Amino acid sequence: MAEFLPGYEAFGWIGFGGPRKTPPSIIETLNKTINDAIAEPAIKARLLDLGGLVMLPNSPADFAKFIVADTEKWIKVVKFATLKPE
Repeated sequence: MAEFLPGYEAFGWIGFGGPRKTPPSIIETLNKTINDAIAEPAIKARLLDLGGLVMLPNSPADFAKFIVADTEKWIKVVKFATLKPE
């Protein structure tokens, strides 16, 4: 697609979230466990084999910023294209 539309970028992503009032200690434990898992060579290789793009380990705050930025990007695309739900 980028050959026909320079700068085009679109990808799906998967992340983990929890209830709003989850205790910080649990969030820290889950974040560390998930970051450790995706750093494992076998898991990382499998994700890549499935066509995934493995993000660098990040914090819950970094992931929240990513979600906001990605959402804002697609809101602009939808508005520009005047897309409507069907």
